[in-house]
Amino acid sequence: MIKACCCAVLILCCATGLKAQQVTVEATIDSLQLLIGEQAKIKLQVSMDANQKLRLPLLRDTLVRGVEILDVAKPDTQLLNDNKRWLVSQEYTVTSFDSALYYLPPFEVLVNDKAYRSKALALKVYSIPVDTLHLDQFFGPKSIQEVPLTWEDLAPMVYSILLLIALGVVTAFFIIRYRDNKPIIKIIKVEPKLPPHLAAMKKIETIKADKVVKREDTKAYYTELTDVIRIYIKERFGFNAMEMTSAEIIERLLEEKDKESIHDLKVMFETADLVKFAKYAPLMNENDMNLVNAVDFINQTKIEEDPNAKKEPTEIKVEEKRSKQGRIALLCSIAITGVAALIALYLSVRHIIDLFF
Repeated sequence: MIKACCCAVLILCCATGLKAQQVTVEATIDSLQLLIGEQAKIKLQVSMDANQKLRLPLLRDTLVRGVEILDVAKPDTQLLNDNKRWLVSQEYTVTSFDSALYYLPPFEVLVNDKAYRSKALALKVYSIPVDTLHLDQFFGPKSIQEVPLTWEDLAPMVYSILLLIALGVVTAFFIIRYRDNKPIIKIIKVEPKLPPHLAAMKKIETIKADKVVKREDTKAYYTELTDVIRIYIKERFGFNAMEMTSAEIIERLLEEKDKESIHDLKVMFETADLVKFAKYAPLMNENDMNLVNAVDFINQTKIEEDPNAKKEPTEIKVEEKRSKQGRIALLCSIAITGVAALIALYLSVRHIIDLFF
C-alpha cells in the first residue's frame, strides 16, 4: 500500500514536470483561397516556459516554390501564468502569382535546441477567369484621361501667389524708405492763444455763472476775480501783477493810465482786501458792482486785434532725422519680408509644377 502511494506521487510529479516543460507550436493562415496577387497572413505561435531558449525559422523570400514571402513581422511575446510561460508570435505575409494548390510544410522551431513542428497548411490560388468564348467583349486599357482641376487644387497656388505679391509690395516699400532716408515729419496741432482781454472775459463769465461761490464764499469769489485781473494786467501791461500787492498794482497802473480810469478798479481791490484779510461781508450788489468794474476796466484797456495781422498757425510740422535704431528696424523689416517673399515664391512655383507638369 505504501509503495503504491509513493508510485502515485512520483507519477504525479513527473506528469507535472512534463506539463511545465510542454512546448506547443501552432500555425494558422487567415485565408485558404486567394486570387493571383492577393495576400494572406500566416501566424506562427510558440508556447513554452519562460526559462527556455527559442529559435524561430529563418525564412527569407520564398516559403515554397510559387509562394513568396513579402514581409516578416517582428516577434511579439506575451507573458502568461505570472511570467512563467511565454507565448511568442510571428506573422508572415505571403502571396502567389501562379494558380495552384500549394502544400505549406510545417514550421520548425528550436526550443533548447530541440525541434518542434506545427501542422502543415494548404493554400489554393486561383487565376482570374477569362471568357474565351466572347473575346470581342474584352476591353483593352483605356486612354489616359485628364482630371479636371477643382478649387481645392488651385487654392494653395492662388493663396501663395497673393501672399507673394503682398510681401513683395511691402518689401519694396521698406527698401524705398531705407534708400530715400527721408526725415520723419510730425504734425503738431497748436491751439491758438486767445488775446488777453478775451481770455479774461472768458474766465469772468465762468465766475459770473457760479452763483454759489458769489453768495456763500465771498472770499473765494474775490480771490478768483482778482486773479483774473492780475493775469490780464500781466499780459496786457507787461509787469508781474501776480507778485504785487493791490496798492503796488494801482501805483504801477497810474503810470500807464489816468487816475479816473482806474478808480473803479481800485475800489474792487480794496473790497477784495477787506474780504480776504478783515473778514468783511459785502452786500450782493457790491459783488455785482465789482464784477462790472472789472469788465469795464478790461474793455477800457484792451487792445483790439488787427484784422490784417497774420494769424498764428494751428499746426506745426516738425522734421526729425531717422535715428540709427530706425534704420536698423527698416533693415530687419526688409530681411524678414524678403525671406517670407522667397518662401512664398518657392511655394508658388512648387504648386504650379505639381499642377501643370
